[in-house]
Amino acid sequence: MPTPPSEYRYPCENCGASLEFSPGQQSLVCPYCGHEQHIGPGPARAPARQAAQGPWGDRVILNAPSTGRALQWDSGHKSDLREIPLEQGLRLDAGSDLAETVRTLSCPNCGAKVEITSDQHASTCPFCATPVVTDTGATRQLKPQGVLPFVITEAQAKSALDDWMKGLWFAPSGLTAYARRGKRMNGVYSPFWTFDADTRSQYSGARGDWYYETVYVTQTVNGRQQRVAQQVRRTRWTPVSGQVARNFDDVLVLAASALPRRITDALAPWDLSHLVPYSPEYLAGFLAEGYTIPLAAGHDIARQEMAGVIAMDVRRAIGGNEQQIAGIQTRYADESFKHILLPVWTAAYRYNGQSYRFVVNGQSGRVQGERPWSVWKIALAVLLALALLAGLLWLNERGGYVRIGTGPLTPDISISGSYRYQSDNGP
Repeated sequence: MPTPPSEYRYPCENCGASLEFSPGQQSLVCPYCGHEQHIGPGPARAPARQAAQGPWGDRVILNAPSTGRALQWDSGHKSDLREIPLEQGLRLDAGSDLAETVRTLSCPNCGAKVEITSDQHASTCPFCATPVVTDTGATRQLKPQGVLPFVITEAQAKSALDDWMKGLWFAPSGLTAYARRGKRMNGVYSPFWTFDADTRSQYSGARGDWYYETVYVTQTVNGRQQRVAQQVRRTRWTPVSGQVARNFDDVLVLAASALPRRITDALAPWDLSHLVPYSPEYLAGFLAEGYTIPLAAGHDIARQEMAGVIAMDVRRAIGGNEQQIAGIQTRYADESFKHILLPVWTAAYRYNGQSYRFVVNGQSGRVQGERPWSVWKIALAVLLALALLAGLLWLNERGGYVRIGTGPLTPDISISGSYRYQSDNGP
């Protein structure tokens, strides 16, 4: 029998109100009377916000070549969540215990799906501020295996977003006013896939080694034609072939399409070593986004990420100064996956009929988003620049200055009614 739609509510033992998960505290807290119910292994600690290299650079052992985001973590810092064989997930059937029945609301604008629970419903889309009106009904989806609990509080997320917005030049004034109005942000658990695989790749190509030859060319020197020696770089190509191996752990793929991947990729790194087994208590008081990119499509994206890393390994194995890759044949073994939820604070700003999304990493506080441009501010800046240029030209022609050597212009009082330039060596 299919599992009925899951709805959860956690009443406060003191007043009966719904408890909410408290970021960074691993506990449920009543927003009315302050009663606290412990659910986790202890308080979590927020990593340093907006770190240039990421707060866990020593743990990241593999980055995506295209984005630089963490693809693989040191196995010593991995979570203990169970990996599911990929084939088992791809053969998902109606009676599988890997799936559950959920009800979702669908955004007609960006396509986001927000799960419905008994005490937390979305009246507007947390990603684009569009009213969420379409009830998609009950659907079968893969259960999450793990969740990364919120560490950053809403107040901390607002502070991070405010700092980020202060650096937006030529943004509409209304954007700053929006940040100051204190509008609430939405805490959303976004769905991701992680993939593991052992790979063996056969490659063929060519190695290019540089060498230099002396050639003579005809040049004009002091008005005369002369033969001059020059060093010219050449490349010696040698056919090569071989094999490389790479074990991939927790290649992270966004499982929803409401936000562009360029935004969510820029939220990295995530320290997945703090993943905990999924429990609905962590979602209390927050929204949960349902996945819209199925497992098979997510697996294709992961394979593309892996292919970029494998090509990097092949170039390193070929060596030399240049490399040409003729072909790579890769075999994948022991492929597995997890469905996990990662914490994101979201806000949406509407300007000239368009929605602009801002997101904050709920673990580290890293901020990313889209920004509107103020046409009036840009036009004013252009006018000011033109006025400044015109003023400088006018001063240059009418300002009564002489240039002494390479120094600044200085008034010339020796000639009445006219101006001249004077060099260091006299007139």
